[in-house]
Amino acid sequence: MKTLILILFSTFILVANDGLPKRVQTTIQNINKNGYITLSNPIPKGRSGIIIHSYGNGLFAITHTAISLGGTKASVSEYNMLKHKNLPTIKTAVKVGDKVIFGNLYNNVMLIAPDEQSYSSITKSIKRVWIHPDMYASFLLNNDKDTITLKNLKEFAIETQVGLVVILAKDGLRVLDPISGKYLRRLPNIHYISKNPQSPFYARFEQIKSNIFSADTKSDFLPYYKGIERIK
Repeated sequence: MKTLILILFSTFILVANDGLPKRVQTTIQNINKNGYITLSNPIPKGRSGIIIHSYGNGLFAITHTAISLGGTKASVSEYNMLKHKNLPTIKTAVKVGDKVIFGNLYNNVMLIAPDEQSYSSITKSIKRVWIHPDMYASFLLNNDKDTITLKNLKEFAIETQVGLVVILAKDGLRVLDPISGKYLRRLPNIHYISKNPQSPFYARFEQIKSNIFSADTKSDFLPYYKGIERIK
């Protein structure tokens, strides 16, 4: 009962200020010879976003992905969040004055938690679009993955448009940008240690039609708390 009260109190605090990063807009001030860009405003390190170019007459397009390197410096790479064989490839170069939106998908969040109680408490208290970990569980099994890694979290995020992955650890909520692969912050005001954590993480196995995470399959995964400490 004390554990439940602590969770509810902590998540009540998060309602007022959930602590998760929000989208921020800036512009490209300069393009360096080494391919980096200089932004008009400083952006915390590790945040990913999109670069938008205006063609005039109300026409805009996403041209690249940007990842903040801290301060006003950011790296630029190909935009691959909407790859499709029937969509044209945009080859517009990065230009001074282009708009950059960091955290454009930060409203879409997936929570990795040890059990249903913690998952339900956190997702009900924070107003975001929650991507259920059932989808990630299916992704892991469909791609023959037996370990949670930064690489497959990024692949999953690209496939499902997830902007943030929140991981409930012993020291609080760890907030990961799966595109940059960087932890953005830790929210220490939630302390919850499950007595019976699911491995590798909470998911509604019985509601998934396939036989993923069967008794034989689960033996390939590390116990929850040990597993999340090894995400790399």
